[in-house]
Amino acid sequence: MTLPQKLEGLELIDCAKASANQGLATAARQCGYGENTEAFEAELIKACQKIGIEIDSLGDLITDRQQIKKGAGIEIAPDSSSSL
Repeated sequence: MTLPQKLEGLELIDCAKASANQGLATAARQCGYGENTEAFEAELIKACQKIGIEIDSLGDLITDRQQIKKGAGIEIAPDSSSSL
């Protein structure tokens, strides 16, 4: 869902952080920037600089906890069907 108005400031940072695991295009749409990922990322970097956070891209907002949660699924299976 694309918001009718582009988010800015802390609202943009919060939305981007929540959507970061889903990728740049999805985060841009969720934060009201539609397909304009360049404008989204530029505004995000500017918003972060205003509050004293230096980032280079959306990926910098993904925390270790989010990364662990994303890869939390563990598959347990035999090496082959004959190993059942």
